[in-house]
Amino acid sequence: MRFLIFLALFIPQLALAQDRRPSHCIALAQNTPGATYLHHANWTEPLANDTVRLTYIDHAMFLLQTQGGLSAVTDYVGFTPQVSLIPDVVTMNHAHSSHWTAFPDPAIPHVLEGWKTGGVADHHLDLGEMLVRNVPTDIRSRFDAGVEKNGNSIFIFEVAGLCIGHLGHLHHEPDPAQYAAIGRLDVVMAAVDGGLSLDTPTMTRVLKRLRSSLVIPMHWFGRASLSTFLRDMSDTFDVVEPDTSFIEVSLRSLPSRPTIMVLNPIYINPIPD
Repeated sequence: MRFLIFLALFIPQLALAQDRRPSHCIALAQNTPGATYLHHANWTEPLANDTVRLTYIDHAMFLLQTQGGLSAVTDYVGFTPQVSLIPDVVTMNHAHSSHWTAFPDPAIPHVLEGWKTGGVADHHLDLGEMLVRNVPTDIRSRFDAGVEKNGNSIFIFEVAGLCIGHLGHLHHEPDPAQYAAIGRLDVVMAAVDGGLSLDTPTMTRVLKRLRSSLVIPMHWFGRASLSTFLRDMSDTFDVVEPDTSFIEVSLRSLPSRPTIMVLNPIYINPIPD
């Protein structure tokens, strides 16, 4: 009887530990070969096994959805436009008010701030199917000699065997220790405004160093800055503009050559009646 009770307590924990497909984020970057990759779908449709959907909402805000039903919103500003959605996780950075809110919905189970007053933000949230962690970086400030130490976080989502990174409002190239903490990023969302975050040459250098299979530009305010970024990256990365805001990606469907995927920011539409 005691053995049966032990099994009843132990097996659910074992199942939880096995829910997330193992990833290798802290490892050498390797591109998964394969010519066919990425397709778009409505954000309400079911996902295939070991597949993640990314929807570009606007600015630096993305919705990440897993096959098991988890959802996360990056650089959350307090709402998900046009739809009633309570994410499981939201991440925020506070370089500007368009990347965070002081009043997140109290129904959100996990609100991860990319900064910590008087300290360093340190997140390692394991939800079984998805692990969310952060790597702190500095931001420019009018105080503290022009720098706010650890004021931004690069958030990394380990899910479906993938390492998905959101650089936030990055203001400097990561140092060697930060690059090591980031590890491999299969997919990275990067600000390409050309100056409010990183200037284009520095961001280009960062992304070529990371050499992710898939780069999704964000935080661009017009075609000019986006075109400059695409031009500077086109010698190393393929450029794809699929005229969509939704993509699905898995380990098996990553492009064999590093690729920039230009998504169109669009507010999420409500579920049709």
